[in-house]
Amino acid sequence: MRYPENIKKGGTIGFVAPSFGCNIDPYRTLFDSSLKMWESRGYKTLLGPNCYAGDGIGISSTPSSCGKELTDGYCSGESDVLISCGGGELMCETLEYVDFDRISEAGPKWYMGYSDNTNFTFTLTTMCDVASIYGPCAAGFGMRSLHKSYEDAWGIMSRENGVTAAGDTMSGTGILDDAGAPTAYEFSGYGMWERDLSSEEKALKDPLDPIEPTEKTVLHRYIGDGEPLSETTPEPERISMQGRLLGGCLDCLVTLCGTKFDRVRQFNRKYGSEGILWFLESCDLNVFAMRRAVWELEQAGWFECASGFLIGRPLQFGQEMFGLDQYRAVYDILSRHRVPILMDADVGHLSPMVPLITGSAATVNAAGNDWKIKMELK
Repeated sequence: MRYPENIKKGGTIGFVAPSFGCNIDPYRTLFDSSLKMWESRGYKTLLGPNCYAGDGIGISSTPSSCGKELTDGYCSGESDVLISCGGGELMCETLEYVDFDRISEAGPKWYMGYSDNTNFTFTLTTMCDVASIYGPCAAGFGMRSLHKSYEDAWGIMSRENGVTAAGDTMSGTGILDDAGAPTAYEFSGYGMWERDLSSEEKALKDPLDPIEPTEKTVLHRYIGDGEPLSETTPEPERISMQGRLLGGCLDCLVTLCGTKFDRVRQFNRKYGSEGILWFLESCDLNVFAMRRAVWELEQAGWFECASGFLIGRPLQFGQEMFGLDQYRAVYDILSRHRVPILMDADVGHLSPMVPLITGSAATVNAAGNDWKIKMELK
């Protein structure tokens, strides 16, 4: 696995819009604010041609234009890291216009985004053997004050956070070797989360208002046989799982499955002996669509090397249809693999999200409603 270098102060952050651009509010206001924030921290910014575009269907512009922007932005020596403007709906259509051979030959560069950006965070790792960051998109960094999750995500791309090998604390999110190079990142769940606002509430909200977590995190832990662990489970039986971290938004993963961009079997052959620690979350899928998607990936052999599953809160949180809820939608299928399953973690669409390094060697530990993840760059 290849890991990109951190951006240094004075370096250039590149922005691309292979999914939605920031042509309308609240995204434009947030994106403009985020650019000012990064410039105030001493970084340069470089915008791709589609960042403010809105002439596409489900993406910022045409699939060919978006694919070219992503390829050129990634391979260009003018930017040190790359952040997607936002999520969207049809980034999958850009992939046939992305030059993965050219990207593989380029030096590795951090790319960050989530949701529809799974189409690149996942393929960059499985097709090019380059680690990526499943984390917030650029517009979110424009809020008046940033939740710790945003600083954690930025800390992976930069060297603003870290702990030296000798233990001198800067932020506590990264571990550096004696030469100052990162070797691992460790994050804990944030304890509280924010429910998705209604369309009426979103219309009244100031775009720059920070996220406001109001719900206490309640984790659901399973031991691989469909039986939940209670919050009072003795210490020896608390969940621990390790493996090469891989995953993303289930909506996108099921679309990639079986296409020419599906290289999971090859990834399993290369890293399967370490175990694959899957992280999954969902956006538009209802509980039955979630179950169908998990069943399809399981039947396609994606999970044959699974060592554990880290499941984020679905955007359709709390939905129940015909007796099926978000828990049975997942664990009825995944429990066949007899590995730990941790659900309702801080991953995905319901803020805050722990930034995850796709491709890293990860260890997850959970007890009660607390969980943490260590991601080693090896």
